[in-house]
Amino acid sequence: MKKLVAVTGASGFIGSTVVRACEKRGVAVRSLVRRDTAGGANSFEIGDIDSDTNWQNALEGVECIVHCAGRAHVLIERNSDPLAEFRRINRDGTLNLAEQAATTGVKRLIFLSSIGVMGSTTDGRAPFSESDTPQPMMDYAISKLEAERGLQEIATRTGLEVVILRPPMVYGPGAPGNFARLVRALVKGWPLPLGSVSSNRRSYIGIQNLVDLIVTCIEHPAAASQTFLACDGEDVSTVDLLRRMGVALKKSPRLLPFPVSLIKVGAGVLGKATLAQSLCASLQVDGDKARQMLGWEPPLDLNEGLRLAVEEYLSETPV
Repeated sequence: MKKLVAVTGASGFIGSTVVRACEKRGVAVRSLVRRDTAGGANSFEIGDIDSDTNWQNALEGVECIVHCAGRAHVLIERNSDPLAEFRRINRDGTLNLAEQAATTGVKRLIFLSSIGVMGSTTDGRAPFSESDTPQPMMDYAISKLEAERGLQEIATRTGLEVVILRPPMVYGPGAPGNFARLVRALVKGWPLPLGSVSSNRRSYIGIQNLVDLIVTCIEHPAAASQTFLACDGEDVSTVDLLRRMGVALKKSPRLLPFPVSLIKVGAGVLGKATLAQSLCASLQVDGDKARQMLGWEPPLDLNEGLRLAVEEYLSETPV
């Protein structure tokens, strides 16, 4: 009998790609979704994820869970206590899932965390590595780190194998957030005040590379009880990224050479300080641990990943 893998958030950007990759490789997969609109034979409707979610039926016969579901990419925050809401879903919902997984015979849980748990920038320091002390700055990252720590306690107490992945910005076809906004701006030829952001360095990971690492962690015995930072392996400035995206789009980006200090001040006035930091600051990741411990190498380089992301984005998403 094939190993059965359950994927939470299976209708989302990352989760849906994990499901397709598992199916392509002959891995039996069960999609766990908030609302089952497709009515698939291998789908389970879970509803809202929090400390009260009942996972028992969905986890029957499951050996490994890939937990992609969570609260993220909140563009307009309407909750009066955002941190409490992030904790309710990303921390409490995750730990409830892990507790039930441990009692139903699940062997391994792969938790999709975030590089944000390490901090918001590597300006003036070496790239983040797994040995660094986490210093989350944002509510989302705080909830993810608290979930990580709770998972490690559950693993110690129950024997559940927990694998934690901390990716930086994930790009690819249908990617939400900043990547989609940058693609749209380039396609429409909008001028971007980022022409001077050429000295920072940021790590990224293509969806194909991240999912390949996830699938590797499903099977690899050495992945158990480990935390991995994940990246493509090439760090670039914001200007370099935009130019490479332009090459993929066959459109030259219109980059205005605004001083970085002016961008930060203007963004702060507009309440977009976090966005400015994600575009102007450095955030580098040392991904050597996964390569050395798992023998994993990213299947695609940055240029190829961007080409695929842009091709599919243009064919599937109105701009």
